[in-house]
Amino acid sequence: MDDYLEHIAVPQVKEILNNYGELDILWWDTPQDMTPARAEKFLPLLKGHPGLIYNNRLGGGYKGDTETPEQFVPSTGFPGRNWEACMIMNDTWGFKAYDHNWKTTTTLIRYLAEIASKGGNFLLNVGPTALGEIPAPSIERMAEIGKWLKVNGAAIYGTTASPFSYLSWGRATRKNQQLFLHVFNYPAKGQLGVPMANKISRAYLLANPAIKLNVTAGKGRSMIQLPGNLPDTINTVVVVEFQGEPIVQPDPFKGVQVNASSQKDDKCGTGNLVDGDRRTRWEAASEERKAVLEVDIKKPMSIATLVVDEPWHPWDNKKQQLQLQYKVGNEWITATEVTTAGSGISHQFKPVTAQYFRLLVENATNAPVLTEWQLYGQE
Repeated sequence: MDDYLEHIAVPQVKEILNNYGELDILWWDTPQDMTPARAEKFLPLLKGHPGLIYNNRLGGGYKGDTETPEQFVPSTGFPGRNWEACMIMNDTWGFKAYDHNWKTTTTLIRYLAEIASKGGNFLLNVGPTALGEIPAPSIERMAEIGKWLKVNGAAIYGTTASPFSYLSWGRATRKNQQLFLHVFNYPAKGQLGVPMANKISRAYLLANPAIKLNVTAGKGRSMIQLPGNLPDTINTVVVVEFQGEPIVQPDPFKGVQVNASSQKDDKCGTGNLVDGDRRTRWEAASEERKAVLEVDIKKPMSIATLVVDEPWHPWDNKKQQLQLQYKVGNEWITATEVTTAGSGISHQFKPVTAQYFRLLVENATNAPVLTEWQLYGQE
């Protein structure tokens, strides 16, 4: 490994950085076996390029400039950090003729909106064939994404993250005094709930600004009446022009304390579950395979969505069994059960109203572990 670094990797990085003009981004990958001492071999090369952006995959404990979640979108993004979700259109980074498990255009466009809503960048891969050709399914999907962006690009490019932690009907992005509401799911009676107290000057469809939408202001929220037929079943964008800085309804988990049946150590405590940072984690004691997380959200609230993040890679195929329960009197009643796939899950269920909730986490092979846990209602 050390011979490889000294005689191949370091000289090639030096060549790339110095022989082809000034570069903007250096994307490290697969940092297995990289110790701090090994990573430090590359630092002198980077010092000569102060404007260079490099990611968090050099290894050796070096965080770099960007986070790089792979094949999933984290529930919280990475507050205070630049990040990009790197993803493939099927199951292959390069090319496999037998891999026909293509993500749909709907999935990719909604990923794009979700990533932008959390302040991230979408790094979408295409794998050329042995003839150097981009596969037709990739071309078809990119053309369809481009068609959507031609109409709705203002809701993606130049926007910042959503002021809302979660929206049951879709996602949101912001540009100054405009909110772009990305509607994935048509709400009941066509009434789109916007959980903020600001005065809304007007609302309209991005695809057709001439269609102005009726807005009804309420306590701490507004309701927007959508037309009966949305112009885009994948992602219809509603533009909301508002006054002031967003005053949003607080999350049910804001300021709460989570109690756990066990934890590995102080570094892996329950405060990590509600800090909005998926780089930290709660982990049960190493000998445990089941654990209970319990929380008091201070007052009875209607809850309809369970969100968790996990510190694994999707391709590890690790699963955890989750059971969310709520308390009625002295009895715990199950609200929903779900199995994760190694990167976390966002799961909607029939609304329940309660003050006390607990999450039963079961891991068949290792100690239960989560990086974030949130509960949300419906707008």
